Amino acid sequence: MPNLVLSSRAIQVVNKSIYLFHHHGFHTVGIDRIVKESNIPKATFYNYFHSKERFVEICLTVQKERLKEKVVSIAEYHQGLSVKDKLKKLYFLHTDLEGLYYLLFKAIFEIKLTYSKAYQIAVRYRTWLINEIYSQLIKLKTDATFQDAKLFLYMIEGTIIQLLSSDGAVDREKVLNCFLNAK
Repeated sequence: MPNLVLSSRAIQVVNKSIYLFHHHGFHTVGIDRIVKESNIPKATFYNYFHSKERFVEICLTVQKERLKEKVVSIAEYHQGLSVKDKLKKLYFLHTDLEGLYYLLFKAIFEIKLTYSKAYQIAVRYRTWLINEIYSQLIKLKTDATFQDAKLFLYMIEGTIIQLLSSDGAVDREKVLNCFLNAK
């Protein structure tokens, strides 16, 4: 989806829909609800986005780009932070159930069969994130591998699943420290 340019009104619809998808799921939020809650005519929605499939792709692309900006900011622009602190920031950014990653994580489970192009956006983000994690891990320990970076991502996603399936009493700091202290 090169050069995605949206009007300010379209961005408002995307932002409202990201919120709806995040809290209610991709399949339970239909076009009728989106246009009602965004206060736009259905024809305007289709003029902007053409289909729900294309719209979901746009929403995930916007979310992915916002998240990438935060990850790059942590990895590149926080020069005063130690590698462990950067990894901690990445971990907490991605395990926040109200944060940016949760929608991409949710997409992996909800849209693979129905919106395959949008699904690929989430998958490609995960691959990109593994590379970013690896670039940090290799600074922490010179013999770190891509498998270690994958394990870090699986730890993030396992924490999300624990947070969703429990009463939210997961000690995220303790989980992270177990991984970092083993490195």
